[in-house]
This record gives sequence, structure tokens and C-alpha cells, in this order.
Amino acid sequence: MDKKSEKFLTTYLNNASPTGFESSGQKIWLDYIKPYVNEYFTDTYGTAVGVINRKADYRLVIEAHADEISWFVNYITDDGYIYVVRNGGSDHQIAPSKRVNIYGEKGIVKGIFGWPAIHVRDRAKEEVPNMKNIFIDVGCDKKVDVENLGIHVGCVITFDDELMLLNKKYYTGRALDNRMGGFMIAEVARRLSEQKVNLPFGLYVVNAVQEEIGLRGAQMIAEKIKPNVAIITDVCHDTTSPMYDKKTSGYQKAGEGPVP
Repeated sequence: MDKKSEKFLTTYLNNASPTGFESSGQKIWLDYIKPYVNEYFTDTYGTAVGVINRKADYRLVIEAHADEISWFVNYITDDGYIYVVRNGGSDHQIAPSKRVNIYGEKGIVKGIFGWPAIHVRDRAKEEVPNMKNIFIDVGCDKKVDVENLGIHVGCVITFDDELMLLNKKYYTGRALDNRMGGFMIAEVARRLSEQKVNLPFGLYVVNAVQEEIGLRGAQMIAEKIKPNVAIITDVCHDTTSPMYDKKTSGYQKAGEGPVP
């Protein structure tokens, strides 16, 4: 990976683009691929497309999705705590102690998912995190103080997290599902352009929105492009990690190539 590609990947992954609010990430993605495609467009939903050789009759789509899982503010208690609902498949079990960014009317507000300290919990009947008991603390004692920060029901929330490299070879962090796919298809466009490849078909490089809540962006853009064939990129699990069942999930190991 060259430095330009790595800078794009880092910027793209560290940017917040929760489901339904992907526009800032789409701008980063489009700015990167514009030099490598003949034209580009976005649809009403916000899906971004780079096109190579539009006049060709045969249309191939390579696709990824741009959105990330997140949360919505669902209820603010009188004493200033925030309860949430999912926006996509957000994991309630990893939430406690996670720092968050709440996107309010006055800008980003920092918060943290709270949880009782270990020495005050009853080990015999210890509760596990669930959607009824996880909550966010933004340092306010009253509901009105939360509202004065610009937070209201419906504000979107993401984990406050950034890309990290493990052992100089494995990326970890937020939104790898599936902006890593978005990176891959952008790199396809870059390499085709730099190697001056003349394609005998039309290539549509598609970064779709709202995948996490039902493939909505992909469905909409497919109706517009009407491709002859589509190759969909996404991420999967490394099933050699602890607690995975290969009999159920198959054998998949990071570093051993793509998984069909």
C-alpha cells in the first residue's frame, strides 16, 4: 500500500458515517476516486458511484457499503442519563465503558456508556448489558442540561474510536464493516487508471448507503444502474479466533486471502 492509499484509508475509517448520515464519508470516498473514473454521480439516497466506460452495453458493478452501525438517543431521564436504540446491528454487550460521540444540534458532545463498578455488583445474580439497562452519561444532572448541550431524542451516536494497527499487519477499529470494502473498490479504480487498462465493459464502482438496516442503498442503486452482474465486497470473521465454531461458520483466517 502506498502512502496516498494509506492516508485515504485512515481518513476514511476515522470519519463517522452512521447509517442514514453517510454524506461526509461519501465525500471523502468520492474525492479519492474522482481522478480515476470517467464520471461520477450520487443518487437521492446518497449512494456514490464512479463510472468507467459508461457507453458500454455490458455493465459490471463492484460494490461496498459506506455506513456504520451506531445508536440513536431514545430517552433522556430527568436526572440526565441517556437511553438508546440501535441504528443497525450495534452490540449492547460491548457498550459499557465505551466512549461515544453524540451528534447534537450544537456539534459533537462527548459521552460514555456507564456501568456499575465491579465491587457493587452481586456476582450471584449479576446483570448482563442489554438494551434496557445500558445508558450514556454526558456529565449532566438534569434533563434540561442535556438538552442545553444540543442533545435531543433522535440524535445519532457513534463510538469514539480510531484505526489501529496490530503487529504492523492487522487493522482494527471502527467501521471496517464495510469501509474496508469501499477502500478495496476505490483501489481497483485507481489501479485500472494508473495501469491504463481499457475495459471492454462499463464498470460501476458503487459505495452504497444504509446497508446496516436492510440493504436499502444497494437495492435503490441497482434499480438505477441495472447491472448485468455485480461483485459485492464485505468483511467476515476470522474463525480461528477464540469462541468461533468452524463447523457452523467455516474456516476463515485473516491473511490467507479473500473468502467467497
